Amino acid sequence: MGVAVGDIVDKTCKQTPDYTLCLSLLRSNPRSASADTVGLGLILVDKIKALGTETLGQINMAYKTKPMLKRQLDECNRRYKTIVDADVHTAITAIKGNPKFAESAIVDAGVEASVCEGGFPKGQSPLTGLTQKMNKICDVTRAIVRMLL
Repeated sequence: MGVAVGDIVDKTCKQTPDYTLCLSLLRSNPRSASADTVGLGLILVDKIKALGTETLGQINMAYKTKPMLKRQLDECNRRYKTIVDADVHTAITAIKGNPKFAESAIVDAGVEASVCEGGFPKGQSPLTGLTQKMNKICDVTRAIVRMLL
């Protein structure tokens, strides 16, 4: 059974833009061992939520270390709250029902992260690494959600 389960993760990840990242994200979650494609999509949405929550924590720390970026951090705080509170909720509900809406929510999460990043003066964002990671996870998640359409 382990081989068959590994095959669905492997087969699914081969259809995403970042095979290695996909494998890493899915294999790090024990639920992937018994998941179908819907379950794999839900695991990745959980990863988006976790990274969004981590980023909100980094934003709160950056208020103290980079007070001159308060305006940009405020904007990012709003955008990452949208990811965690709205996009993730919409994606979870839609994956279980109408996956088309899940794709839109995942795309929006990536856009929100990118707009946050773009608000900083060049080279001054304390969130660049997290933003890049969010965009990569969203790309992989979107590819898996598209398999459900």
